[in-house]
Amino acid sequence: MHFQLTDDQRALRAGVRQLLEGRFGRDALRAAVDGSERQGGPALDRELWRELGEAGFFALRLPEKEGGVGLGLPEAVLAFEEAGRVLLPGPLVATELAAATVPGAAAGTTVVTRAEGPLVAWLDAADVVLGDVAGARPVRSVDPLTPLHRVPFEPRPSPPADTAAHDPAGVLLTAAEQLGSAARSCELAVQHARQREQFGRPIGSFQAVKHLCAQMLVRTETARAAVYAAAVTGDPLEAAGARLLADEAAVRGARDCLQVCGGMGFTWESDVHLHLKRAWLRTELGPSAAASEEALAAAL
Repeated sequence: MHFQLTDDQRALRAGVRQLLEGRFGRDALRAAVDGSERQGGPALDRELWRELGEAGFFALRLPEKEGGVGLGLPEAVLAFEEAGRVLLPGPLVATELAAATVPGAAAGTTVVTRAEGPLVAWLDAADVVLGDVAGARPVRSVDPLTPLHRVPFEPRPSPPADTAAHDPAGVLLTAAEQLGSAARSCELAVQHARQREQFGRPIGSFQAVKHLCAQMLVRTETARAAVYAAAVTGDPLEAAGARLLADEAAVRGARDCLQVCGGMGFTWESDVHLHLKRAWLRTELGPSAAASEEALAAAL
């Protein structure tokens, strides 16, 4: 079985990257972070949300007869990977999953969030909330671009084999965002290693820095293979495994990027801490990593 991208898939990825870099590039990202600091919390860009809807971002998997693009999960994964690269804020996964059932979600005129764990993102900004959010209270988020509420939540006891029963699409789209963030962290580390000099030569020439960058690349590409393959098969267990690999690539990649960048990486002006904070947050949203691990262990 071949998992190479087709020409159409490459064109889709390039088109989404061009759209997002033009509409939510680094300047827009930093402006959003600064605005969040001034306003005491992030604000959802409704105009950008509608532009995404008009571009078909939320309707990639919706059949053409229902006004969608008529593609599949592999194409949606490519789009969400690009969203992860630029740290696009908002309940993207929840809105995409609701495209077929919630009026306006596919067009980007309705913002949807969902509760499937103790933390719910963008509750106040959402037009539609799926799940029980009774008793929700705002909590401080580690990510300056993702507002959070905590709801009373008690996991339902279930056999280990049932812990992978979550929608594999939601798991994979989140994993794709993590993958995009991991790839971007790797790029930032390599760029800095090439430009920063110590003792008269780029720090990328030092073995310890080479090893960090190589490990980041290996984790990212391993996660990419798993995410792409699971998007083709749609298997819940493969999605669970891909999610674990993508989480590791995103979190460890951002932490290693901080090490490569040294003191500069720990400053507010650097983007590395934003990738680390978003990666941390994504690991806590949706099905837990422990649930994925238990599902994979039960299937062995």
